Amino acid sequence: MPTLDQAPFYPVSLNLMGRRCVVIGERDDREAIEKAAALAESGADLLWIDDPSKLRDEDVIDAFFVISTPQDAVLSARLRALADEHRFLLCCIDQPAFGFVAMTAIAKSGPVSIAISTTGLAPRVGKRLKERLQTAMDATFARFVQCLANQKTRIKRSHPGPEHGAMRRKKMIEAADEFDVQIAFTYPRWFEDELREFGPRIVRK
Repeated sequence: MPTLDQAPFYPVSLNLMGRRCVVIGERDDREAIEKAAALAESGADLLWIDDPSKLRDEDVIDAFFVISTPQDAVLSARLRALADEHRFLLCCIDQPAFGFVAMTAIAKSGPVSIAISTTGLAPRVGKRLKERLQTAMDATFARFVQCLANQKTRIKRSHPGPEHGAMRRKKMIEAADEFDVQIAFTYPRWFEDELREFGPRIVRK
């Protein structure tokens, strides 16, 4: 049975259009800046509390989603109690034991988005994966996806009607069939040393 801070989170995407979302974090906090921008881009009704010491219960009790960035266990415990009582979604950045939403690192290119989650346990790993994917998903990739979308439109136009559904699927599979991805990981030296000494067995504290 996993511990509270290692629970396997279920990945979802949220429609936040017009919903009250609250960010708690100072104006120069990079995490707060990024999360506020992402919520605004999603169409959320955003409230940014930039002085956590001035947070009032009424600021969050009618919220749909609350993101708190300060590494403050007292604040996070207070928010969790409020979330349990008033039933809003809560994410306490880098404190998975308090919240029940783990943020994902998102790589985007055109209409394609790839969300990466480490369930709050290894945010640096998630960030590095995002950076590498974002680099790979360059302008050429975005153009390829748009060309596939154009192909889909042409195929639908030339093979209309429900009786051609199988043919449309076959042609779309063929259009993307030669697309491929190569992935490789490089691990830190301390981990390589642990593998040599203990093999695949996880070394507990």
